[in-house]
Amino acid sequence: MNNNDIFKKLRVALQLRDDQIVEILQLVDFRISKTELGAFFRNEDHPNFVECGDQVLRNFLNGLVIHLRGTKENPKNPIEVIKSHKAENGEKNIEEKGKKHEERKPFVKSTSNQKAPFKKKPTSNPKFQEKKPEKKIEIVEKVKYKNGKK
Repeated sequence: MNNNDIFKKLRVALQLRDDQIVEILQLVDFRISKTELGAFFRNEDHPNFVECGDQVLRNFLNGLVIHLRGTKENPKNPIEVIKSHKAENGEKNIEEKGKKHEERKPFVKSTSNQKAPFKKKPTSNPKFQEKKPEKKIEIVEKVKYKNGKK
């Protein structure tokens, strides 16, 4: 597992956006742009992929500690900080869903067109066609066979 994988997993687990990660890195006076940050999260096959160095990950972890716990003068509760991330991301998702919902045309149920009753389609393969039950006719009446055994 390399630094890029660790960085990706922390980003997903804490539900951080790129701009939030940039702010966290600025807490420890480490400047990085969103495009440079995006290069760390690309696939290894991508031509713009960049390996995350130890310095970047170390500064991110130090900034994350300050972001979650706060400073000695101004302590924070880490659980509340994480919940605020979820709330921010949830509100964004709700707003995006609302926009998509507004773009849709309203569904109007038509009462004039009633559906026809369901009819089974005939199969094209004669092997699988339904067989009609045949009446069994008893040709031989009840007969007792005596072959000498009791």
